[in-house]
Amino acid sequence: MLLREPIILENAFVRLEPLAPEHAEDLIEAAKGLEHAWYTFVPTPEAIETEIRERRALRDDGSHNPWAVRRLDTGRVVGMTSYLNIDQPHRHVEIGSTWLALSAQRTAANTAAKLLLLGHAFEECDAIAVELRTHWHNRQSRDAIARLGAKQDGVLRNHRIGPEGTLRDTVVFSILPTEWPAVRLGLESRLAR
Repeated sequence: MLLREPIILENAFVRLEPLAPEHAEDLIEAAKGLEHAWYTFVPTPEAIETEIRERRALRDDGSHNPWAVRRLDTGRVVGMTSYLNIDQPHRHVEIGSTWLALSAQRTAANTAAKLLLLGHAFEECDAIAVELRTHWHNRQSRDAIARLGAKQDGVLRNHRIGPEGTLRDTVVFSILPTEWPAVRLGLESRLAR
């Protein structure tokens, strides 16, 4: 199976649906109150429709595969996540551009979504590496990625220029197929609590 193929992924907690315009209403509501720190990006409610169009265009060119995250306990779409930088010939992908509504943070939603994305990449798409990246200053994200069981590969210094002109150091983590069974058990254990 191709990493860029739009597909629904579901477990007992969330359903990842190929991102579509009909998700806009819930996503506009989900984005409210997410005025995060300067080192992370969440679209404003006013920019949701543009963000959906842009992510779908990146899917059409084969470099990304975006999903809306639907919580099954509420039925509401509470955020977005994506496969990024898809390198199908080398079976390599990044999981990122993930954000969740305040109401979905510190719930099972992120863990459940990562379980689906990682499982699909390794078990259905035969990925040889799944990468996760975050801003050096985003300690919450760095800690969460490490708790997944990803290993830190390194730091890309002055990797990007932010919208406000600051230089971003990007911390790169990855999970390999040999690590996936232990990572999967860890995620399943967290969801069972």
